[in-house]
Amino acid sequence: MTVAAPHAAATTLGAELSWGGSAAVTSDYIYRGVSESNGRAALQADVHADTPQGTFAGAWTSTRDHALEPGGGYDFEIYLGRRVELGSTWNATVSVRSHYFVGGPQESSDDYQEISGTLTWLDRWTLSVSAIPNAVRYWYYSRLSRSPAGIAETTGQWLIGEGLFVTGGAGYYRSSGTGPRRQAATGYAYGNAGLAYERRRWRLDIGYFLARKQARELFPYPVASHRVAGTVSWRF
Repeated sequence: MTVAAPHAAATTLGAELSWGGSAAVTSDYIYRGVSESNGRAALQADVHADTPQGTFAGAWTSTRDHALEPGGGYDFEIYLGRRVELGSTWNATVSVRSHYFVGGPQESSDDYQEISGTLTWLDRWTLSVSAIPNAVRYWYYSRLSRSPAGIAETTGQWLIGEGLFVTGGAGYYRSSGTGPRRQAATGYAYGNAGLAYERRRWRLDIGYFLARKQARELFPYPVASHRVAGTVSWRF
């Protein structure tokens, strides 16, 4: 009995887990108002597991321009979270992520960790607040240090036809800073608006992106302002 119990528990856990993921190609990997693919196309993929209790874990990756800091050709994230239902239309999620830059020579590490809380209404609107305790701080293309950062974001989509949505989002990134002048606290706003079309497991997104020029003071990436980008994704 004592020997068989762990195997039985593992079998039950395996039967309860549900698996899923996605694969995508985007014309421009835009993240929080800046382009990590330098305006070029990128491939992206996600795989995750969920339990009936709302716990989930997974991994996400994307290609990126290896010529950009810190020199890695890929972004890689692992994440863990818990989702709680707040009725028939609302749910809340708390998650932690660890973000890595991999592939290619890197003189220094820009890896960081992030914790987020998200409130969601159906699949139409989300509000999230995130904290990065060890965010890397740049001044244009010069790496300065690390300092805490906070992010507030909201996204929404509105059904206007069979499988057709109007989409939009906005966010604000704030670095706490580590000193005066170029190391002082600063932040920038960013957003997007567009259309999306879903059919079965496929989705096409086309968006127009904006970002304040202050993003250049914090990240050594091109600012995605007045830029159009499209993404095709497939869920499994």
